[in-house]
Amino acid sequence: MDRRVKKNQTAIMNALMHLIAEKEFDKITINDIAERADVNRGTVYSHYADKYDLLDKCIENQLIHLVEMCYSADATGPFPTKTPLLRTIQEIEKNALLYKALLSIKDVPSFRVHLSRMVSKQFMAYMTEYNVGLDDLGQSIFAQFMSSAIVGVIEWWFAQSMPCSAEELTERLWSLLEMNRIILAGSADRV
Repeated sequence: MDRRVKKNQTAIMNALMHLIAEKEFDKITINDIAERADVNRGTVYSHYADKYDLLDKCIENQLIHLVEMCYSADATGPFPTKTPLLRTIQEIEKNALLYKALLSIKDVPSFRVHLSRMVSKQFMAYMTEYNVGLDDLGQSIFAQFMSSAIVGVIEWWFAQSMPCSAEELTERLWSLLEMNRIILAGSADRV
């Protein structure tokens, strides 16, 4: 990819991310994005169909960044130790304004949905790898339950003005995950 194209795309994405942290997504215009990125409207449209397409690409990039930052190459399963979960929550804490804004976007395929899918996918991989004693439907329900719970707790954390540190939130979430791991281990023993 041409360096100038990559530079423009990065500037446009960064502009949208900064604007999202400042005001509601539905009030952001292509002109706002172009002005913030220091490019013209045509440049924005040459890379993205509209602001929704740009948002989708930004969400995808944020999730890729979150995964890269938080999962080490030697990790197995979704949260085999507290470390990946802690790194995830610390990364979200470090960029709290952005993630809070992304989680609050309404009326478009939201960051919440994408984040929940990412977490659910990790739980599904874990259950498949460790052959937990649930059928496919049971695994899907469990993964959805856990991902909704984790994302819901992160939303609650933001709504409550982050009443505890990322470390404390991780400890409390980890204890809940451990309880569910015991339940899953028990279900595998019964099969």
